[in-house]
Amino acid sequence: MSLLIAGLLKLIVLSLMPLPFSFCTASKHNNFLVPGRSISAKQTLISSSGNFALGFFRPAKSTKYFLGIWYNAMPNPPIVWVANREAPLNSPGVLMLRSDGNLVVLENEAIIWSSNASVPASAMSSTIGLLMDSGNFVLQLGEELDKNPLWQSFDHPSDTLLPGMKISLNKRTGQQRRLTAWSAVDDPKPGNFSAGIYPKVPAQIAVRKENIGDHPYWRTAVYDMNGHKSKSIVIRNLSASFLFLSHNFDLHDHHDNDNDEIYFTYSFPDISSAKLRFVLDQNGLLALLLWQDESQKWSELWRKPVDKCDFYALCGPYAACTRNESVSPCKCLTGFVPKFEQQWDMGDWTGGCVREKALKCDRNREGFSKLEKLKLPDHAVLVGDKKSRTECEAECLKNCSCTAYVYPSVAQEISTMRCITWHGDLVDLVKNHTLGQDIYSRVHKNDSNDCDGCKGHVEIPLKQRSVVIAITIVSATAGILVTIFGYLLWKKTVRNEGRAGGGKNDTDQLPLFSLQSIVAATNNFSDTNKVGEGGFGPVYKGTLPENQEVAIKRLSKKSGQGHQEFINELKVIAKLQHTNLVRLLDPSEKTKLDWGKRFQIIEGIAQGVLYIHKYSRLKIIHRDLKASNILLDEAMNPKISDFGMAKIFEMNQIEANTNRIAGTQGYMSPEYQNFGQLSEKLDVYSFGVLLLEIVSGQRNSSFYRFDTSLTLWAWELWNQDRGMEVIDESVRETCRSDEALRCLHVGFLCVQDAPNDRPTMSSVINMLTNEATSPPLSKEPAFITHRNSIAAGSYPRASPGFSNNAITISSIVGR
Repeated sequence: MSLLIAGLLKLIVLSLMPLPFSFCTASKHNNFLVPGRSISAKQTLISSSGNFALGFFRPAKSTKYFLGIWYNAMPNPPIVWVANREAPLNSPGVLMLRSDGNLVVLENEAIIWSSNASVPASAMSSTIGLLMDSGNFVLQLGEELDKNPLWQSFDHPSDTLLPGMKISLNKRTGQQRRLTAWSAVDDPKPGNFSAGIYPKVPAQIAVRKENIGDHPYWRTAVYDMNGHKSKSIVIRNLSASFLFLSHNFDLHDHHDNDNDEIYFTYSFPDISSAKLRFVLDQNGLLALLLWQDESQKWSELWRKPVDKCDFYALCGPYAACTRNESVSPCKCLTGFVPKFEQQWDMGDWTGGCVREKALKCDRNREGFSKLEKLKLPDHAVLVGDKKSRTECEAECLKNCSCTAYVYPSVAQEISTMRCITWHGDLVDLVKNHTLGQDIYSRVHKNDSNDCDGCKGHVEIPLKQRSVVIAITIVSATAGILVTIFGYLLWKKTVRNEGRAGGGKNDTDQLPLFSLQSIVAATNNFSDTNKVGEGGFGPVYKGTLPENQEVAIKRLSKKSGQGHQEFINELKVIAKLQHTNLVRLLDPSEKTKLDWGKRFQIIEGIAQGVLYIHKYSRLKIIHRDLKASNILLDEAMNPKISDFGMAKIFEMNQIEANTNRIAGTQGYMSPEYQNFGQLSEKLDVYSFGVLLLEIVSGQRNSSFYRFDTSLTLWAWELWNQDRGMEVIDESVRETCRSDEALRCLHVGFLCVQDAPNDRPTMSSVINMLTNEATSPPLSKEPAFITHRNSIAAGSYPRASPGFSNNAITISSIVGR
């Protein structure tokens, strides 16, 4: 198929989930309504081609009903439009075309929704409601079917854009037509994300998220209408976001006496019969899906965002984000340095960069640095047609507030765009963008790499240059010698302090031990003292001279973690005080646990997580909660360990974004694993997986060979009222069934797909320990690790015993 351009993206087949909606079926099919006619719960309208159906549906796990349109005659038919999103029905309603010419949804004869169209009195009796083959439900005059409708569903999109639909912005009135995501996979109520025309000049498309300010969640590149009336620009420039398409998307700028709008639409003339849909999901992901008749599945042709650099201003001002860079994607532009160096080194780049030397609006001392293949920053200003890049540069130089300019060439196939400038911070820069352009950033001429004909350059005579070179070499050599001497002196001082038995870090008051004392404590790192392997490397049991038993972590060169993570763990643990947090690891042996001890462990872990979230001196997100990081002392009290990946928050901070995804597959929440969104709800998700592991006695990772997950396996049994089969066989007969099932229920609440749906840890503890509390219904969990479903209950259990979870006994160092 010509649309699937090889090398630009992979074809990703979406797994079919259990049918999420109950549809009302019809015994007789029509595609239209006339005045006085209605359809009720057992009836639908079917388009003449049979591709679309309109009727009432009820989402899974819900008692509410909605009027909607869906793709017909396929398994798991997706809803593409919903009428009463904000006014759900308590029972199946009635859709009627009233005698006044308007469509209404009735519940107990009360109007719940209406098309509110202006219908001439003389035409009220001749209106019809027609479901078209495009999926558009229109209200129009019977004798004028080929003219503009009085009302149409295409003008009121939900979360889906069908071919021929459009999202738009009226520049005169500010009125927008945009997609709005569902609040959850089974709740059509408007959610936190919307996609539409970004109200900037030049035109852009952006996805917005509520409560994050005026800036978008992510945006496309800049596109120029350049003031041309009725100008249709083929989206070869928009393909910076819609990568695989070069000619099938249109961004129009339409001017006439009645309209002053920009709108985006798409069509597929070569495969007009294809079933396609653009969908904005509840996590802000915009995807284009194509129905495959052969596999009977939807295939993902394109989606955004796919890389952390897609998120708006990830690197802050004056810094560019490099795609597919896993370690440190953000780099300051030439002539700039990190604004907050310590945070920058720790991987928090949101502060961006600042100039090394302030500009003074001196045209003789300032030039431009060429930045190649960058996504154009936000807040562009169109200057107008300039005949050359030189004229565009001069336009920027004469304005002291101008910080950069771009002059796209015809070769870049953006023929209407000429001189564009920026006046303020350069924000949301992405390097190696698909259709990136060369940007010229204003800097001191010393930093400029594009200063042809720069003034103020003085040629130094050869004799003077020789003297300068000689002085420079002598000075550099002396400086190097002083540096080496100072380093050796410092190293000797530190070594002597270590031999004396330790010292204090000025910041964290961490105890230090000499290497000799560590070697003696571990019997020269003997294999008999080795108790396990961690992310840093091997862990050894050691005994200090005062007979205090400790665990020694040895950082391995082969470790995927480094010195920074090692120090980070020490700093975090040094500032934590709680009975369910451990200073150092010392696992010794595995054990089987009865139900009482398991519940004690579950409650203890929950208390420890609540402490680091709410009651410690630092607000901490652990980021790597899993069974092997939970240690048990001799009294079977759980201890949370391994804070190497922990993230410290401000006390009033709710969430953050990170581009360093650290953690363990299967325990990371979808929003963190896919988009780097970091909040307390990540730990809540991990706790939910851990809780299911403790109750079932199964490791989540043991399901990977079946291309599924523990959460999916347990959820399918739970939905079939077979929750007791999830509970570990070794305790199933002796446990308190109500308590065990309550734990499962809370576990499912913790692993729900949307972070806002997950409870806080304080709510978790309340639901676990307060039998009078009735947990709410859980929505479908996130199944982020599975590809194919397995039959409920078909998973062959591992050998009995809770040791499957690798929770270990440890001797805890007292505080």
